[in-house]
Amino acid sequence: MYERLLVAVDHSAITERVLKAASDLASLANGEVWVLHLREAEFMPRAGVIANETRDEAQAAVDEAVAGLTQAGIKAHGEIRNTLFGHAAREIMDDAKSHDVSVIIMGSKGRGDLAGLVLGSTAHKVIHLADRPVLVVR
Repeated sequence: MYERLLVAVDHSAITERVLKAASDLASLANGEVWVLHLREAEFMPRAGVIANETRDEAQAAVDEAVAGLTQAGIKAHGEIRNTLFGHAAREIMDDAKSHDVSVIIMGSKGRGDLAGLVLGSTAHKVIHLADRPVLVVR
């Protein structure tokens, strides 16, 4: 069963549903959850790397997610990683491997994906790269 779960979160509207799915699944298997938030930055040739989100904003998102899971009786950990725009899928896979999770849970579209897409680019890449189950929440 799914005893070790990785949940990728951002500030998108779907994050609450992603966390609910993780909570439900973890409760069934007395599972442990790792909440991962990626701070994406865009590369600008003349300016170097510019962060789009502050560390405090990222920490607040992770703390809120971990607190909600903990309040539901689930053992949860939070992690923030910095990544360049477009590299999120690889970071999610690296984190999944480092924690040896049995499933990755993420939203179908994040805040950076175009409206009208059925599946966001990061979710699509994770599914393509995954060597373990991926639960995509809509």
